[in-house]
Amino acid sequence: MASGTSRDVIVRGLSVLGRAIREQPRIFAVAVAGSVLFSLLIVASAYVVGAVVGEVVVPAIDRGSVPVAALALGAAALFGISVLRVVGIVGRRLGAGYMQYRLQAAYRRRVTRRYLELPLAWHQRNATGTLLSNANSDVEAIWHPIAPLPFAVGTLVMLVGAIVSLFVTDWALALVGLTVFPALFALNVVYSRRMAPRQAHAQRLRAEVSGIAHESFDGALVVKTMGREAHETARFAVRVGELRDALISVGRLRGVFDPILETLPGLGTLAVLVVGAFRLRSGAISVTELVSVAFLFTVLAFPVRAIGWVLAELPRSVAGWDRVRRVLDATGKMPYGDRHLDPANPTPATLAFHDVHFRYEPAEAHLPGAEVLGEVSFSVPAGKTVALVGPTGAGKSTVTALAVRLVDPRAGRVTLDGVDVRELRADAVASNVALVAQVPFVFDDTVRANISLDRPGIDDDDVWAALRLAEADGFVAALPEGLDTMVGERGTSLSGGQRQRLTLARALAGRPRLLVLDDATSAVDPRVEAAILAGLRAPTDGRAAASILVVAYRRATIALADEVIYLEQGRVRARGTHSELLAAVPGYADLVTAYEQAEQEREQQRGYAEVSPLTSGLEIEVDR
Repeated sequence: MASGTSRDVIVRGLSVLGRAIREQPRIFAVAVAGSVLFSLLIVASAYVVGAVVGEVVVPAIDRGSVPVAALALGAAALFGISVLRVVGIVGRRLGAGYMQYRLQAAYRRRVTRRYLELPLAWHQRNATGTLLSNANSDVEAIWHPIAPLPFAVGTLVMLVGAIVSLFVTDWALALVGLTVFPALFALNVVYSRRMAPRQAHAQRLRAEVSGIAHESFDGALVVKTMGREAHETARFAVRVGELRDALISVGRLRGVFDPILETLPGLGTLAVLVVGAFRLRSGAISVTELVSVAFLFTVLAFPVRAIGWVLAELPRSVAGWDRVRRVLDATGKMPYGDRHLDPANPTPATLAFHDVHFRYEPAEAHLPGAEVLGEVSFSVPAGKTVALVGPTGAGKSTVTALAVRLVDPRAGRVTLDGVDVRELRADAVASNVALVAQVPFVFDDTVRANISLDRPGIDDDDVWAALRLAEADGFVAALPEGLDTMVGERGTSLSGGQRQRLTLARALAGRPRLLVLDDATSAVDPRVEAAILAGLRAPTDGRAAASILVVAYRRATIALADEVIYLEQGRVRARGTHSELLAAVPGYADLVTAYEQAEQEREQQRGYAEVSPLTSGLEIEVDR
């Protein structure tokens, strides 16, 4: 990868810049027009300075006086050129800056939209920190050369104008220019090729550092409670050290080439003075022409660097483009159909699995993924509650993901009201089905915003109704500002059970026709859980109760279900009522008994905590 990048980085980098120009042609034209104006005025200013020296300064030294008209004309010419150069600088910088930031914003939106389009399986194979880096630093790196690009284009025009003016002035001085200018360009090319692998390596390390940092911050509770601060610090330090070394390598290369690129125009000026002195002595050129050419080489030193700036940033731009294109070109988009389900339909939805098979794609694409579900067939009839029970790793969460079409089956069909979910429009599943996930997520916002999510048609009455169904209205009413209370990042000001009830209320506020609960009440007191499920099964506001698919562990919850599906090793091993499975399926009976014993032990420990002398005087919060 590195060697390939070093060979074609200029061509690929210019291709990326060409894409930018095609996307923002008008803004680029404004920036280039300002740059060309500035560059041509630099050439013009050299000859104006030469004329002032030759026609005003030298005669003044010879005669001891200066004609007022000549002095005024020279001053006016220099002032006018300076004003026009300011206009060119403003146009160039405003155009380049607007173009750069506009492109960055556009591509951040494209990357984010692509993230939303890609299926869950793709996201599971990519670290969150890497995805953040793609949308942030990689996009920024792609368009970083845009800032000096108009300046570089104007500089090329300036170089052409300078060489033409040199040939018009004197062929010997023009040859000096033809030696210096190509040497500058060749040096920039060598610089860019050597920089390419270093920039690509540094950009990759930036993403890895971002990934480790995000993982550590996201798992801060685990890191702190397990005493792994030193380990995480050391793990982070390794990658940060590698990034530091990579950036130092970039800096060292710049330290070698930047002084050379800075010195070469100065050497050109010296060569012009030496050659020009001989030409002046022979009478081939005048003082005015010699001063003009020498001054031209002096003022060219800074603009010519713009070409080097663009070429130096091309490796980083190409590296960022490769990383962003990997997202934009990623396959696995979930196609949608054009069929529609009316969310205002007052009847509950029917969910059915027809011989469903599923496997997760492995992180290594060439490795086969293990099958998670096989030959899974069952249904959730309209208005009924079906409990999904099974040991850890049986595939219960995968079933819930398939039910709301976070993923698609490898074989078989999942239907909603008899329609394959793959034939539905993009908004059809979301408007009819709601998932309450195993791990509740609460935004750093108010209670109201967390429940309504700014969905149209959900007012405060709907929010309170959802809170009542989720048995959350009591604690929300007791909060300092009620619905306007800020709950903190990830709901840090709330208990685990309160967070679960808020996320449940969020799902209920949309009045779903099918509710999928993936162990969504595990942190809630059993009596509260029973009240929630009883409320969900009761008709509300003239609408029939929603159909419910619930991943359940507690015996009381399972007993409320109309039917129980027992999963084991990704297969439906048994189905029936709770009492039927207890009597006929030993594995099911053992599992439910084990869950019940574990729940009793937790209740005993909770009760001990409430009366223990060690906690006397402390407020112990219990979700009831």
